[in-house]
Amino acid sequence: GFDGFMQEYVSLQPDRLVVLPEGIDPVVAAFTELVSVSVHALQRFDRIAHARRNMIGIWGDGNLGYITAIFCKAMFPDTKLAVFGVDNEKLANFAFADATYRVTDIPEGLLVDHAFECVGGAGSGKAINQIIDYINPEGTISILGVSEYPVPINTRMVLEKGLRIFGSSRSGVADFEKTVALYKSNPEIINYLSNIVGAVVPVRTIEDMKKAFEMDIQKAFGKTIMMWDK
Repeated sequence: GFDGFMQEYVSLQPDRLVVLPEGIDPVVAAFTELVSVSVHALQRFDRIAHARRNMIGIWGDGNLGYITAIFCKAMFPDTKLAVFGVDNEKLANFAFADATYRVTDIPEGLLVDHAFECVGGAGSGKAINQIIDYINPEGTISILGVSEYPVPINTRMVLEKGLRIFGSSRSGVADFEKTVALYKSNPEIINYLSNIVGAVVPVRTIEDMKKAFEMDIQKAFGKTIMMWDK
C-alpha cells in the first residue's frame, strides 16, 4: 500500500519473499511483478471458466499481451492460442502462438471460447466489444488492460451470450510462486521474455532515472530496465 519504487529501504515480512532459481537472468526477473499479474489472471481463469477451451484469444499486441500469451501457452499447452492486434511488426513477435490476426482482418466465422483483453487505454472499449462479438456463448472474458476513463460495452450481447467477465490487476505470493515454478519448468519462457527487454540503463543519479523514463516513453514495445549501479 505504499509507493516504494524510489525508497532506499523496503520493509517486507519474510513470507512475502519468493526466491528465484539460480541461473535466471536478473534483467528478465526485474519485471516478474508484471508477469505475476498475468499469471494471477490465468489462474483465476482456470478456476472460473468452463472446460471447453479449444481456442483462447488474446486481444493486444503490446507488452502485456505478449507476456499473457507466453504464459497462457505454457499453462494451457493443449489449447490453441490466437492473438489479435493492430501492428504486423508486433504480431510477428508472437511466433509461439497458433495464429495472429489484425483486428481489422479477422476471418469470417472465427470464434474463440474465452478471451483476455490486454489493450487498455482508449482502445479497451473497442477491444472488449470485439471480443464480445467473436466469443462463443458462455465464454469468459478476462480484462487486464487499464483505462483511465469509463468504457462502454455491449451489455445486451453479454446477457444474450451469457458471458462472464472478470478483471485482474494485482497478484499475491501464490502467483509469484507459480511464476517462478513456470520459469523453472519452462526455461524457454525466459528466452521469450528477453525479447521484450528494450533497453538496460545503468542508474547512479537522478538524471539517469530521468533518462530511463524518457527512453521508456519513446518505445512502442519492450521494457526498459533500470540497473542500479553503486
